[in-house]
Amino acid sequence: WLTIRKNIGLLRNLVAGRGGNGSSAGAAVDDLLRVVGLDGFGDKFPHQLSGGMQQRASIARALALDPAVLLMDEPFGALDEITRDRMAIELMRVWQQYRKTVLFVTHSLSEAVLLSDRVVLMSPRPGRVQRIFEIDLPRPRAPEIRLMPRFQDLVLEINRELYAVMS
Repeated sequence: WLTIRKNIGLLRNLVAGRGGNGSSAGAAVDDLLRVVGLDGFGDKFPHQLSGGMQQRASIARALALDPAVLLMDEPFGALDEITRDRMAIELMRVWQQYRKTVLFVTHSLSEAVLLSDRVVLMSPRPGRVQRIFEIDLPRPRAPEIRLMPRFQDLVLEINRELYAVMS
């Protein structure tokens, strides 16, 4: 029922211990909107935004809390492939600025390799850490990194381990 700006402002105010409806968060909220690429959309309601824009608003809301760790459980799963790729690039851009630890859960191996410094492969029931892969690709990462042989080798290595775990 709140606009994007007021949703983010509400969280900023709660963190600051002021309570309220979020309307006084001011420049900090505008800065978050700019960082996630939603400047000009702060007065829109969530239902008025595309799926990708709603995800950006969710990231801004999470960052408003200034957490040490962002938990993102399949955040792009409902998005089409093009929007999903764009959001991955946006997430890397936001990470570059805030340098928060992000725990990103995904079933996409290429998405995991693109976004991560470390990929943790879990076993099926019961879920246990099967293997940890260090991702030694340079940062910042551009979408073209997917064409590099090292990127493809990492995806293939994780894929082989995944199938071995499932066997």
